[in-house]
Amino acid sequence: MKLVYDIEDKPGFSKLIVFAFQQVLAIMAATIAVPLIIGNGMSTAAALFGAGVGTFIYILFTARKSPVFLGSSFAFIGSMSAAFAGAVSIEAGYAGLIIGAICAGLVYVVFAIIVKKVGVGWIDKLMPAVVIGPTVSIIGLSLASSAVSNLQTSSLTGETTQYAVLCGLIALFATMLSSTYGKKHAKMIPFIIGILVGYAAAAILTWIGLSTGNTAMQITNFSALTSMNSIVSVPDFTFLKASAGFSQIDAGYIGTVAVAYIPVAFVVFAEHIADHKNISSIIGRDLLKNPGLDKTLLGDGIGSIAGALFGGCPNTTYGESVACVAITRNASVATIAMAAAECILISFITPFVAFISSIPSCVMGGVCMALYGFIAVSGLKMVQKVDLDKNCNLFVISVILIAGIGGLSLTFGKVTITSIACALILGIIVNAMLKKDPGNQESLQK
Repeated sequence: MKLVYDIEDKPGFSKLIVFAFQQVLAIMAATIAVPLIIGNGMSTAAALFGAGVGTFIYILFTARKSPVFLGSSFAFIGSMSAAFAGAVSIEAGYAGLIIGAICAGLVYVVFAIIVKKVGVGWIDKLMPAVVIGPTVSIIGLSLASSAVSNLQTSSLTGETTQYAVLCGLIALFATMLSSTYGKKHAKMIPFIIGILVGYAAAAILTWIGLSTGNTAMQITNFSALTSMNSIVSVPDFTFLKASAGFSQIDAGYIGTVAVAYIPVAFVVFAEHIADHKNISSIIGRDLLKNPGLDKTLLGDGIGSIAGALFGGCPNTTYGESVACVAITRNASVATIAMAAAECILISFITPFVAFISSIPSCVMGGVCMALYGFIAVSGLKMVQKVDLDKNCNLFVISVILIAGIGGLSLTFGKVTITSIACALILGIIVNAMLKKDPGNQESLQK
């Protein structure tokens, strides 16, 4: 892919602000969704702040060579819920979030040390294109139901309505048309255009629906905007809420939290590799070699600890951000850094947080159809050179796709191995079983 802005490039300041805000919009829905799902008073603004800080740390550890944004990780939702469930108080639960993130981050540090010692060659052998390609596709396809569900749902009534679908499709079409037929500047900000056009359509329909009493047309929930009582406010940082909780925890609770977090870190490690393989194929540089997998792991791990310290949520690399890079062909690390700065700034500005919160889910669903689809397609591109006339390759890809799309997951106590991780593990096993096929030649390792 020919990039408009390469990793080292820095767009002009005004362009940089706009391009970065597009990245913010791309990662926003998922980043603030995690604290909303967990509840217990977790702050979406603090999660944004934590994502920004975590991304800055990642950029620092990777020496500005990897255009990846870190946001709240869905993989740790069960772990975070377990931290609150096993706590004697809400404050102790917040202390558990920090302890758990430290445990998970240390797993990344250990992996980074191992990679530093033994190199990354074993990863290419363990997860060649025939394994990693369909796994990346699963990351996108596993989000398909979320995009479609959001596309159909009114943010105001929570009901499924054809008007919500209309607004979502308007946002999707505006995104695609601006990216395909727009002039140079429009091609660089298709998601901003799509979201704003979809938002306008939803606002008009909502006004008509409220005026006529037609609930099906009431799409947008403006309560976040109408309930503002300040312009600037300090987010409810996790470490502040946890300050009184550390004295209420004991060794048993710490052990419970560690068991809930550490195994998930092993799962997210596999997704970390898949995301970096994906972005490497997009930008034409092997990030696992330069800056190196050890550096990306350290950035992700330490960034997760810092993110949880402020926002409660361990961070992870975001497929939505990778897809945004692919669609806009903007791999500038300066854009990612500015997006992190904007997340930090926005977390203090109530109207911005309220505006983001008021974007209808159907509009984000429409835009995410393109984002998630690009993740899936980028994975399929990785298997282009794999010989699909060989049964051994077909078996590997088939197992991964069916396990991932079918939603195969395993739960052991409080630990859940996600469908993506299960698909990847099965793919690795099948690849190991069949790679000595005498008719396979070198195709599995291409």
